[in-house]
Amino acid sequence: MLRKNAFMAIGLTLLGLGTSVPAVAETNWIMASGYPESSFFTQNIRQFIDSVEERTNGELKIDLRSNGSLIKLDSTKRAVQSGQVQIGEVRLSSYGNEAEIYNLDNIPGVANNFDEAWELMEAQKPYFAKLFGKNGMQVLTYVAWPGQGFYTQNELKSLDDVKGLKLRIYSQQTQRLGAGLGAEAIILPFAEVPQAFATNMIDSLWTSAQTGTDVQVWDFLDVFTYTGTLHQKNAIIVNQRAFRQLPEDVQKIVLEEGEKATKRGWEMAQQAGEERAQMLADHGMKLAKAPEDILEAISKVGDELISEWQQNATDEELAVYEAYRKSQD
Repeated sequence: MLRKNAFMAIGLTLLGLGTSVPAVAETNWIMASGYPESSFFTQNIRQFIDSVEERTNGELKIDLRSNGSLIKLDSTKRAVQSGQVQIGEVRLSSYGNEAEIYNLDNIPGVANNFDEAWELMEAQKPYFAKLFGKNGMQVLTYVAWPGQGFYTQNELKSLDDVKGLKLRIYSQQTQRLGAGLGAEAIILPFAEVPQAFATNMIDSLWTSAQTGTDVQVWDFLDVFTYTGTLHQKNAIIVNQRAFRQLPEDVQKIVLEEGEKATKRGWEMAQQAGEERAQMLADHGMKLAKAPEDILEAISKVGDELISEWQQNATDEELAVYEAYRKSQD
């Protein structure tokens, strides 16, 4: 009887140890994004986060702070690099003062449609992997913007109608573009656009249908004139130290879901371009195609900018551009 009781005691002890084994450790990341929940960029990120959490059984959870509520868009890269947040979404063209490779997306005529933009991404990926890796970060996804156009009060019937516009743009290259077309081009962050209209700082926009609906541009303007021209890219980047602290199986899942988010994001971008243009029309805006003289003027500015870019780019950056051009042959 004593031996039987001893075995029972040992069994109960082992059972107790079994029930006290802790659950898999949970890792919580904070993610910064500059766009509202209505944006297809944010919706794509939400799907990425949900898939990561589901496939890791909650081992990795990501708390998304969208619409610049935690960190302004242009400050996100620095926040990820420093570890202030573990993961974030950036607009690559915001960092053109750091390296010429970032400016390539910003030059009119380099990637005029989604197919060209995809080929440009493929050419840039190895360079970006090296560049971000050198600074303690890793790129998980790339997603293109829909094509760009002018938002104006009146229809643009010729290049003369662009001249004198107080045109909101978002980069040095698009500022050069606006100035080359005769507009007064003013760089403003996305979040400041409504206030700029209210104070008459601007009277027109150069951006995509996505951004136009995000700021409810129909409250200010009546016409959207599509040009295509630019398909810049956003990227999801992660702090490399935080990533490497994840178990290998979780790392693998994050990378796989990042690849899925890239493919899904490009599909969503194309769909969003069409849907957002229709939304503009549904709110009473007139949709138009740019007159030929405007497109020719845009192309001329683009040629000047790519020539300057080639003069300023490093040999490695030039090699990226040449690889992209060869992919177009």
